[in-house]
Amino acid sequence: MAERIILHCDLNNFFASVECLGKDELKGKPVAVAGSVEKRHGIILAKNEVAKKFGVKTAEAIWQAQLKCPDLVLLSPHYELYNSYSQTVRQIYERYTDIIEPFGIDECWLDVTGSTFLFGSGEQIADKIRKAVKAETGLTISVGVSFNKVFAKLGSDLKKPDAVTVISRDNFKEIVWPLDVGELIGVGKATKQSLCRIGLFTVGDVAKANPDTLKLVLGKAGESLWKFTNGLDNSPVISSEFAPPPKSIGRSTTPPENLCTHEDIMTVLIKLCDRVSASLRQNHALAGVVQVHIRDTKLNITEHQKKLDEPIRLTELLFRTGVELINEIWDKETPLRSIGIRATQLVPQNESFQLSLGCDYDRLERLEKLECVIGDTRERYGKDAIVRCRQLSGETIGIYSSFGKIVI
Repeated sequence: MAERIILHCDLNNFFASVECLGKDELKGKPVAVAGSVEKRHGIILAKNEVAKKFGVKTAEAIWQAQLKCPDLVLLSPHYELYNSYSQTVRQIYERYTDIIEPFGIDECWLDVTGSTFLFGSGEQIADKIRKAVKAETGLTISVGVSFNKVFAKLGSDLKKPDAVTVISRDNFKEIVWPLDVGELIGVGKATKQSLCRIGLFTVGDVAKANPDTLKLVLGKAGESLWKFTNGLDNSPVISSEFAPPPKSIGRSTTPPENLCTHEDIMTVLIKLCDRVSASLRQNHALAGVVQVHIRDTKLNITEHQKKLDEPIRLTELLFRTGVELINEIWDKETPLRSIGIRATQLVPQNESFQLSLGCDYDRLERLEKLECVIGDTRERYGKDAIVRCRQLSGETIGIYSSFGKIVI
């Protein structure tokens, strides 16, 4: 078989770069896209190259970034705009291959093994893509070219912005092995600390280590890391339409104000359940287990879950289960800073299960049809075309729209 040719394309400083397009007044200034301090999402989401030179980092608090860079220009995020540019760039990738695996909104792996007969070597394809993205969108990308996904991702990180880096079987030891082990995909802060404790500081150290020792320290992840560092990653690039189904679906939020009353919590919870239910429906799945987590103002995090007698996905049923779980773990006094709900142990919607006596399945079927109509309406007219009455005035669960109120 021919050697695989994998690209990893990474849009440079994506959010910040999009915000700076066409704004000459921002040229040469340190710019960062940040969450809302008022809504308690006050962290840096992205920064441009100028801000990066001041040491501004993604995910740090705004006040920390401003200490490093007092003249930092802060901009609010525009997610719809980012999605639009992401799709435009994706269409450029599709000119060269249909085997594209997204890795977030601004990164993709491309398998161009079968495209070399038309467009040249992997490096030539990467350079064509880089130039096309810059010419057609004004954005820059860094591209890693390699024989597997791990090294391609590493290559795109080595030279930024607007660059192509090739890591081959002939040169990967010279390029990759001297790097800090934290540069490797899958190595977070805790994993790096575990490796450093046993004297493994570089990628090469891990590559030369005994795989049994790594497995003893890190479990199965240790074995995978040893393969990664030795260039033995054979994982395929998986197109989004062939991606495996999710193992869990959850939503959480940190509201602008603390949740002090039961009614406050229920108002937020019903909205989260609505979103989880819609996502379950999109993935043709039902939840076998419902899990909630709460974080109070003392930053204590508590989780609780319940295994269901039969799988569910209706907003009403998710909500009832969520209320039951929160009532069991919340002391009713300490305000909550954030809450979340997650559906796990997912099963396909067409899977057979034991029916329960006394359950009104006709009503559940009607509610399922209703929620499908609500989802279609929101998709067509926007997510606020139909909202729950509880979100408006604290009433019992219902639906409000410009066509009237539908109580469920």
